[in-house]
Amino acid sequence: MPHIELDPQLPGIRALFAFRPETADPLGRLAEALLRGPNSLSVGERELIAAVVSKGNDCTFCSSSHGAVAAAALDDGFGVVEAAWRNVDEAPVSAKLKALLWIALAVRESGQAVTTELVEAARAEGATDVEIHDTVLIAAAFCMYNRYVDGLATVAPPVQEAYRGMGEQLLEQGYLRL
Repeated sequence: MPHIELDPQLPGIRALFAFRPETADPLGRLAEALLRGPNSLSVGERELIAAVVSKGNDCTFCSSSHGAVAAAALDDGFGVVEAAWRNVDEAPVSAKLKALLWIALAVRESGQAVTTELVEAARAEGATDVEIHDTVLIAAAFCMYNRYVDGLATVAPPVQEAYRGMGEQLLEQGYLRL
């Protein structure tokens, strides 16, 4: 049950965006820039970073919705998302993305948990300064989004299948139409 009066037909952040459109606009633009803007990391890779951070934060809505977008965008589909949720080192993704996921998980813990060793490991796998920067910013932003969604106890469907259509819609239309 949400802590404030929200549209019961809208799950997660969608209900919060409808409740406060004036804050929805900049938050949607941030998500659009981070997850869909020009980047050497694919949309699927960036969505996977968001999904892994959100899973680590136990945010059902964000991990499920961004997991669904990543699954729709990545060749290996939902299997790669589930694998990354279970164990980054065993996920069927590039060594570079694994290193970036470890940076993202460190950000989830604390910004100060991002060590020189983690950054150097990502660089050793070919990560650029922009990719490292964007990984940290995606992770930090999703810690905020996760706390926003869960801090107001928004509704989140409990089964992953409920997010498939949402993931496909977000992949196709982006975050500015929420």
